[in-house]
Amino acid sequence: MPFQNKFKLTHYPTFPSQRPEIRFLLYFRDPMPVRPDATLQSLPDASSSPSPLPKPRPRMSTRNRLLFFLTAWLIVLMPFLFWWNTWFGRQLSDKQLAEYLEDERHPRHIQHALVQMGERMSRHDASVTRWYPDAIRLASDSVEEVRNTDAWVMGQDPSGAGFHEALLRMLADPSLSVRGNAALSLVRFGDAAGRPQIVELLQPAQVIAPDAGRMTDTSAIGTSIHQGGVVAKLQVSGNGASHNLEMRSPITGRVRTLSAQVGQQVRQGDLIATIDPSTEQVWEALRALYLVGQPEDIAAVLPYERELPDIPDHVRQQALETERAIRQRGK
Repeated sequence: MPFQNKFKLTHYPTFPSQRPEIRFLLYFRDPMPVRPDATLQSLPDASSSPSPLPKPRPRMSTRNRLLFFLTAWLIVLMPFLFWWNTWFGRQLSDKQLAEYLEDERHPRHIQHALVQMGERMSRHDASVTRWYPDAIRLASDSVEEVRNTDAWVMGQDPSGAGFHEALLRMLADPSLSVRGNAALSLVRFGDAAGRPQIVELLQPAQVIAPDAGRMTDTSAIGTSIHQGGVVAKLQVSGNGASHNLEMRSPITGRVRTLSAQVGQQVRQGDLIATIDPSTEQVWEALRALYLVGQPEDIAAVLPYERELPDIPDHVRQQALETERAIRQRGK
């Protein structure tokens, strides 16, 4: 049975606002008056002139755009060219190598050529022997970095004529790094003549005041420093004038101690700082002592067997093996 509404209204309610005819009249009543100024403000004034369009931004001229892109290109290019010209890994032709070995005005060119020689020697390239006399000549070069690289290169070929004698002379070089590299290379020749210099590589290097004066600047303890880096500055007075002397690190490593402070007066020969050797230097020295070390060298090896944060695991392991090899040879 379909649904039927059983509740039919037989009369309208007595509330006038709910009667249909009243609702009809209310619907068509005049709306609430609105302030005339509100409507006028919201509508555009047809009589007024249209607002002017915004002016377009002035564009960069073609000349300025080219200059901008050229400057940006040079900013990227110049560091690359500097790196490319100073990178020792860049391969040199035979002609370039010969020219670089003679370029005394640019020591880095000589170093570049020596590094290229060393790489060829490690590949047993017989063509490199034509430049062996240059390697012997450069053992007495005036630039420390050149002699240092040269000492390493001559150790790449123990059969090189004249290399052994040149390396023995370099054991008396004024530079600690040159003496150390010469001693390490001599181990390849089966010669332990540089053993004292190898032990020296395990010990902190000293920075000594070259003259009397007043300290004007120092590095901080724990600072990493490269060979030749400035450790401290000294103001020296004399003949009515004063000038600053830079005291540089003889090795790559880390500043261990500072014995002078800024403003302090020091004398010639006073200890200014000590530098701990780098991890690479220590590791190479331990490897060499593994082959030529003597019982009296163990005292220099023991500090690197300690479990300290600044001693890598491979260095600690090499120190243990070096001590073991030295004790076995002493039996």
